[in-house]
Amino acid sequence: MHNTFRIRSGFSRSDNRKSKIQNRKWVGIVALGVAFALCGVVAGAQQPKKVARIGYLSSVDAASESARAEAIWLALRELGYIEGQNIATEYRYAEGKADRYPELAAELVRLKVDIIVAAGGAGVIRAAKNATKTISIVMAGLGADPVEAGLVESLARPGSNVTGLTNLTRELGGKRLELLKEAVPKLARAAVLYDPAFQSSVIDVKEVLPVAARALGLTIQPWGYAMRTVSRGFSLR
Repeated sequence: MHNTFRIRSGFSRSDNRKSKIQNRKWVGIVALGVAFALCGVVAGAQQPKKVARIGYLSSVDAASESARAEAIWLALRELGYIEGQNIATEYRYAEGKADRYPELAAELVRLKVDIIVAAGGAGVIRAAKNATKTISIVMAGLGADPVEAGLVESLARPGSNVTGLTNLTRELGGKRLELLKEAVPKLARAAVLYDPAFQSSVIDVKEVLPVAARALGLTIQPWGYAMRTVSRGFSLR
């Protein structure tokens, strides 16, 4: 009897200690990106105590985003940027609705924020980029290659107002399948959960994972879902 394993694209819960260390590094890098952008805002201000306005654009809802946002603000606090003192944040949540990205990005631009933190996939970042060519945009949470996604010209020289962090998780997709095959030698089918609202997840499921799966003698079965309606994790049956 063949086994079927269900996984979630772009998400891994193995090795919690390593994951926590990586998460701290990730938050620190994002905070540094935000702080770097803020330095230019504060240095260029005429008034002595400029309160920089940060636009926070998220692809999910407030509850789902809270842990990441709070971690970033705690890291910023360590760098001397404190909410209510020298920074003020405007939050906009798409709640899993990709068609709202352009509208929410435009709102932040109209509010004349100094920088925009784009927390989500390529769609969120692209919406922010399309809304402004002058406000700095800090990526937070992109799993795809920003060059392939057309967000920057190169990693070394972005050539636009977009900067920040990318996880480049796509390269790990084949390795995850390889590890599953090693753990379950009789594995024949892998059901992959992915959110169609995220371009990087769609590319993983349609282009990247099938190639790796064929080399391992596996069949990929995509399962689309809305992030806000599915609890985290995966099941083995």
